Amino acid sequence: MKKFVRYQTGDTVCYGELAGEEIFPLDRNFLDPGCQRAGSAVALSAVRLLAPVAPPNIIAIGVNYRGHSKETNIPAPPAPLIFLKATTAVTAPQTQILLPLSAPDEVDYEAELAVVIGKTAKQVAEDDALEYVFGYTCANDVSARDCQIKIDKQWARAKSFDTFCPLGPAVVQGISPDNLKIQSRVNGQTMQSSTTADLIFGVRKLVSYCSQNMTLLPGTLILTGTPSGVGYARNPQVFLREGDTVEIEIEGIGVLKNTVAAEA
Repeated sequence: MKKFVRYQTGDTVCYGELAGEEIFPLDRNFLDPGCQRAGSAVALSAVRLLAPVAPPNIIAIGVNYRGHSKETNIPAPPAPLIFLKATTAVTAPQTQILLPLSAPDEVDYEAELAVVIGKTAKQVAEDDALEYVFGYTCANDVSARDCQIKIDKQWARAKSFDTFCPLGPAVVQGISPDNLKIQSRVNGQTMQSSTTADLIFGVRKLVSYCSQNMTLLPGTLILTGTPSGVGYARNPQVFLREGDTVEIEIEGIGVLKNTVAAEA
């Protein structure tokens, strides 16, 4: 298993391989073929982690866990349900999720396994799909439910406010995506707890299917969907409020932690 991070020291954005509490700097983006270690290790505590990738596109999949399909009373789709998130929604670990001024009241969390594409993929066969995957990271597909369900009745704006796509802490290679434990916690309380075995469409299918419809560039993210336990499907409903702490944990990857604040 290998873990890769993107981090900042001073004004410089760097890439490195994470080993325990140390980062070994790389001479270029870890997505670039031929990247190598360069220089002495630095302490993880001495740098600021960024989102591990700066994706050219964020492709997200809706209603892709059996449990989530049941809790929302939405039938399982016959094919992957694709929507897009704006790349400006990306934010780093340990940053703030901002409750937007225009829609602060029904902001929800969604724990998701994110697939990081490693090389250009187009018309990829399902059997070959994992050859195009660089690794995996944690994502929080933050969603303004009032925009999504009541106002716009589609998903683009609701999913794309600034800070609505926390990513991290690292991109991990060497794990199987087929049966990973996945959880979300709000203020320490477990809200979602499932495994990727509950996915309706697995990673191989998603990579292949997306590549049939659009070119997947290196660094592209595929957010694979969220399990049951989201806030708007609860009774009573649970939405994020200023001062909350949200954690997304996926087995083998780590914990993505963010706090919640009101947009200034």
